[in-house]
Amino acid sequence: MLQTIQNQRLKLTLPDERYRAIRNTRLFLQDLVIPGKIPRVPKSVREQARSLLRHYPTDFDLWRACEAAPEVFQEKMEPLYRMVKKYEEDDQ
Repeated sequence: MLQTIQNQRLKLTLPDERYRAIRNTRLFLQDLVIPGKIPRVPKSVREQARSLLRHYPTDFDLWRACEAAPEVFQEKMEPLYRMVKKYEEDDQ
């Protein structure tokens, strides 16, 4: 059951989309921590963002993930390969 859910989740998002989502989430959390970047954020939210960033994947971690599991994470996909993968997803 869990394997089916994981496989379904992997099909909904392309590897480069997943990579960008993680990278952009880290950038957003970093912005949340800086009062000048995003003003009027409650202190508790800033503290939570700071806490999450302590163990959030770095660019190096994402690079390693791309190397180890390219079917899950890719920084950039070739346009033709991306189109084929998108077609396969839509076909299912």
